[in-house]
Amino acid sequence: MKPSSAKNIFIGLAWPYANGSLHLGHVSAFMGADIIARYYRLKGDNVLFVSGSDCYGTPIAVEADERGISPAEIADKYHAEFKETLINGMGFSCDIYTRTTTEHHARVVQGLFLELHKKGFLYTKKEKALYSPFLKRFLPDRFVEGTCPKCGFGEARGDQCDQCGSLLDPLELKNPRINPKILTHRGKLTDADVQLETRQSEQFYLKLSALERDLENFVSTKSDLWRVNASSFAKGFLKQGLNDRAITRDTDWGVPIPIAGYEDKKIYVWFEALTGYLSASKLWAEEKGQSEEWKDFWHNDEAIHYYVHGKDNIPFHTIIWPAILLAEGKLHTPDRIISSEYLNLEGKQFSKSRAWAVWLPDFLANFEAETLRYFLVMNGPESSDANFVWSEYSNLVNGELIGTFGNLVNRVLTFGKDKFPDGLNFPTALNKESKELLLLAGETFSSAGRLIEDGKFRAAFRAVLNIAENGNRFVNKSEPWHKIKDETKKGEVEDELAVMVHLIRVLAVLINPFLPRTSEKIHGFLGLGTKELKWAYPEPNKLQKIISASPLFKKIEDEQIDKQLSRLKDALRSHT
Repeated sequence: MKPSSAKNIFIGLAWPYANGSLHLGHVSAFMGADIIARYYRLKGDNVLFVSGSDCYGTPIAVEADERGISPAEIADKYHAEFKETLINGMGFSCDIYTRTTTEHHARVVQGLFLELHKKGFLYTKKEKALYSPFLKRFLPDRFVEGTCPKCGFGEARGDQCDQCGSLLDPLELKNPRINPKILTHRGKLTDADVQLETRQSEQFYLKLSALERDLENFVSTKSDLWRVNASSFAKGFLKQGLNDRAITRDTDWGVPIPIAGYEDKKIYVWFEALTGYLSASKLWAEEKGQSEEWKDFWHNDEAIHYYVHGKDNIPFHTIIWPAILLAEGKLHTPDRIISSEYLNLEGKQFSKSRAWAVWLPDFLANFEAETLRYFLVMNGPESSDANFVWSEYSNLVNGELIGTFGNLVNRVLTFGKDKFPDGLNFPTALNKESKELLLLAGETFSSAGRLIEDGKFRAAFRAVLNIAENGNRFVNKSEPWHKIKDETKKGEVEDELAVMVHLIRVLAVLINPFLPRTSEKIHGFLGLGTKELKWAYPEPNKLQKIISASPLFKKIEDEQIDKQLSRLKDALRSHT
């Protein structure tokens, strides 16, 4: 039973395109969502954490064309892989992880489409569009590449420029051309085959211009709670003025338009996929047998909505999705936007085409997920671009995570179990050092909690590691391995060890949002469960037994790192 003061916390994790394996850059943008969800659950709040695979959209269609198979085959393959690697592999605690190709999702998307149409926020108009005579079809966004009109980047996509982040239309591109990926299996082509024409096509538009004032008010009210990159982008975008934007496309892959006469078109992914947050919430409620429970989060002004995503998703979560919600009129708009910057790999951008990436399935096959969670919290692109360097990953894990945190837990519990097999009695009175150490640990719940709520995960975890560092200093100063040799000091050793074991128990609570499996392992060492765990200082047990003790993490060997660097060098050579 949740306390009456419990808050309703909604967390929307950006839905990854199901067109290829996730790499560490994706994971770095996603991590914060799970940390926030776990933290608020520990606080006793009502949490709804949703995500899923974006199975429509042109990235999947492009990938399918490149391979000469159906988009459904691509989507099925990677949706299954995402569930395995994110949920089972990384331990993401989604309340529901679904996909956009369900009938349920289509019904919710179509319902929202019709609601906005009824309210006058959707209209049709004929527009110019790029058409391929060779393919005998219109080419939507990612089927087209060209030069960005804003920054001059030569490989901009027809929907967005990866270089400057600008939202684009294929017609805006300079020197537009067919995305070469969709031509790979079509044999040798002539210059005439790849030429594009401009033809007329009728589409539905979202009347963003009518929502400009509401969006300005929304951004000015909410953006102080967003990360700087999201706030800056939204304010800059609004200054340019809002143009209405097409929300349908000439494609055969997507959610059908629920209006007669438009059967050959589909609802565009940036409207459809964003609605996944709502459709997933409704599906979660239905699967619980409480079909109206989603309203506790979406029809509740007191709810708090978090959205967690990468930098390239900022336009959609700061402008487009709020516009859709404002047009609907009853649904809760975003409160906090946790938008990451970019993660590079060994100083270069992740690149699927050049195989310059660390793929999540490969990483999980060779390294522990908890070490990646740790690294991405401590060295991820939280407020600026970051760099995944294999040697730095190894050094940080072996040094700080194992050398500081893991060493404290292992040596205290191993020594305590060996010397006090019947358990440790917590002292009735604490000396000055013990009081200060436990006071610091207790205060960290409040300070680290506020940082987590603000999306400052690195600072929050640093505060937790600071306790471990102080704990190591305490142990080094007390030197129980020497004192235990003197029978008259056995009671003193027991008191100090009991304090340290309790400190480790406190640490196991504090690390839970960041390293949940490590938290469970430590609680298991102490014969304690995590089912009733709370984000609060736990009262010491009068007698604390140590059931077992073993190293928390495996040391990363130089050979493992050399193997990964060799693979990257091979990829670089083969693509130059």
